[in-house]
Amino acid sequence: MAYKLVQGNEACVEGALAAGMRFFAGYPITPSTEIAEISSQKLPQYGGKFIQMEDEIASMAAIIGASLAGVKSMTATSGPGFSLMQENLGYAAITETPCVLVNVQRGGPSTGLPTLPAQGDIMQAKWGTHGDHPTVALTPNSVQEVYEYTIKAFNIAEKFRTPVILLMDETVGHLREKMLIKDPSEIEIINRKKPTCKPEEYIAFKSDDSIPPMAAFGEGYRYHVTGLIHDETGFPTNNSQIADNLIRRLVGKVENNIDDFSYYEEYKLEDAEIVILAFGGVSRSAKSAVDKLRSKDLKVGLFRPITMWPFLEKQISNIAQKVEEIFVAEMNLGQYYLEVDRVAGKYCRVEKINKVNGELITPDEIISVIGGKYELQRNN
Repeated sequence: MAYKLVQGNEACVEGALAAGMRFFAGYPITPSTEIAEISSQKLPQYGGKFIQMEDEIASMAAIIGASLAGVKSMTATSGPGFSLMQENLGYAAITETPCVLVNVQRGGPSTGLPTLPAQGDIMQAKWGTHGDHPTVALTPNSVQEVYEYTIKAFNIAEKFRTPVILLMDETVGHLREKMLIKDPSEIEIINRKKPTCKPEEYIAFKSDDSIPPMAAFGEGYRYHVTGLIHDETGFPTNNSQIADNLIRRLVGKVENNIDDFSYYEEYKLEDAEIVILAFGGVSRSAKSAVDKLRSKDLKVGLFRPITMWPFLEKQISNIAQKVEEIFVAEMNLGQYYLEVDRVAGKYCRVEKINKVNGELITPDEIISVIGGKYELQRNN
């Protein structure tokens, strides 16, 4: 084990290498560029390959191809590039190709605010690619967590044969903090399940196995890969029952196993009457606001989802039944608030605290909303 002062984006590369990443394809874009730069420097030292693609569409296609060939693969981008990757993200989902996509969010829409923080890609992470599909998105709030959850992102991708999104924001990507780099013997590494049958017996997308074994191209197992609805052999079909079974299996293998990767933090919730729900960089401000509001005798706590998708419905519903109000603080106009209100609004009040000017929501801004409201109630 060793401590090192690193940037969030650098921690992402360290985590990816520790998880076994050996291929990176990407196109430089602020504020994720350091991930590509550091990958280009370090991957050759590990026997890996780095390639700068002509754009983000090609970058996503390249990591899918590398993963199909048996190599753990990753790309990194920000909002505009994330938009371009959506079609191939859907291709990775339907072909059940494990890979990791890092999105260091910046202000939008379009090219927006290139070097400033935002959290405007929450719903795009869930619904950016068309059709019903599995979505896993993790959101760290510290340099150490970037390292830890990059590793977990690869593990989830490999275990469930699905693309995984590491949904950072510029605040975390460019933050510098002390980070503990673990010894490889202390890191849990999950690799995709390989077939054990004879090549002629291999069925690539066997429907009675929610997560079929995955053979790499070049290992002697032949199978067809397509973005079309396909049968167990991988060849296209228009059969309505096969289509229904495939989509339900793809979504179900993630949604039905959410307990395997339900990551979150609870802070001072034991007696909380008011809860701040925040994630990523904003959650750091929220935790400071909780402490300051507690000093004013307001019983405030923090719930921080780290697993953004699938939505932590069970945890948020349980909290909502015990508190008076939930304030959702996020650097957008209320994207995650909509989901929280859908689940928690049946039990308590849900309000939002938003900011979209390229600046982090500060502790004082959170305090002014919550403290102002509840002080006014006391005075009345």
